[in-house]
Amino acid sequence: MHILLLGSGGREHALAWKIAASPLVTKLWCAPGNAGIAREAECVALDIADHAAVIGFCKQNAVALVVVGPETPLAAGIVDDLANAGIKAFGPSKEASQLEGSKGFTKALCTEFAIPTGAYGRFDNAADALAYVRKQGAPIVVKADGLAAGKGVVVAMTPAEAESAIAMMFDGAFGAAGAEVVIEEFLSGREVSFFALSDGDTAIALASAQDHKRVFDHDEGPNTGGMGAYSPTPFVTDEIHSQIMNRIILPTVAGMKARGTPFCGVLYAGVMLTAEGPKLFEYNVRFGDPECQVLMLRMMSDLVPAMLACCDGQLKHFDLRWFPEAALTVVMAAKGYPGDYAKGTRIKGLDDAANVEGAEIFHAGTVAMDGQILANGGRVLNVCATGKTVAEAQQRAYAAVDRIRWPEGFCRRDIGWQAVEREKQ
Repeated sequence: MHILLLGSGGREHALAWKIAASPLVTKLWCAPGNAGIAREAECVALDIADHAAVIGFCKQNAVALVVVGPETPLAAGIVDDLANAGIKAFGPSKEASQLEGSKGFTKALCTEFAIPTGAYGRFDNAADALAYVRKQGAPIVVKADGLAAGKGVVVAMTPAEAESAIAMMFDGAFGAAGAEVVIEEFLSGREVSFFALSDGDTAIALASAQDHKRVFDHDEGPNTGGMGAYSPTPFVTDEIHSQIMNRIILPTVAGMKARGTPFCGVLYAGVMLTAEGPKLFEYNVRFGDPECQVLMLRMMSDLVPAMLACCDGQLKHFDLRWFPEAALTVVMAAKGYPGDYAKGTRIKGLDDAANVEGAEIFHAGTVAMDGQILANGGRVLNVCATGKTVAEAQQRAYAAVDRIRWPEGFCRRDIGWQAVEREKQ
């Protein structure tokens, strides 16, 4: 079958790598892709915001399935437009994508269907938001209601920080995404990423994973789109897995169906393991980046039939198998990220790095030019490895990192540290 993958980041490279391995696939395109994806798929210069152009390409090339990587086209309704044109697409509808596109939408769903989450308020003006913060105190979490490329969240440790975040958002720092603000209770505990596939009726869990959001070692510095991840996380025990599925994932799928907006695709729950049990603090409606990279490395099953089962309402007949090995990914980013950074710097040593046992390198923000690989984004490379333990995967990933010659790049040196400490016990 012919498949078109939409996106250009590390998540999409991992998806392209996995999809290309399926015996069902006869042709794989990616729009727009990157220098690494070009090894797995034919990259095409399609504007994925131009739905008519995407539909035209699919019809011209007999595309049987479109896989949507990032959240922005999902929120813009590309799955609906493809469906109306008779083209199958993996991902939720525009209505269902509100689970990520609006923090307030998700909080209201949690209230309606008794899904455990932190207390919150939703505001369309600064005065009411400030009054709420002054009443609640700090620490407290201030979020732009809409999509802000993973950067619209401020964990305010003091009332002054919360007030500054509110002012910033209502002053337009995140554009339309900050027209409304959601202010949430600060949840203390351990953060995990939990993924499940859904066909609107049935949900099946994927392997557990843990992201590292802060830019610097020891979880310091500003939040980013993610500086590394590993899977599985030892902190999601069988009991906690069951609690997350039964209290969060399944009620969400049932609630979305009851509202007439069934969720089909991959549901990514940001969960805090609190003293009172798992609580949801956010939903994303696509694979996490960089969690997708470690999940694809560990998935033994063919991904393509699983995606088709989501589209066709057949997940109840489906099961997924996983390799027992751990996987870990280290994000190499351009110096200055998540602030200003230079583009166009040259990266060397990638082939040497890929020769490390168990290593796999996924490109996130790269471009090929005159036989060179150049950095073309903030998060640029995902240096991944598998191993019998998280510690072994970590050692191999950093061995690969150390073979890459890119003076203008940096990475955290402690990805997976919590699991490594746990393995020593």
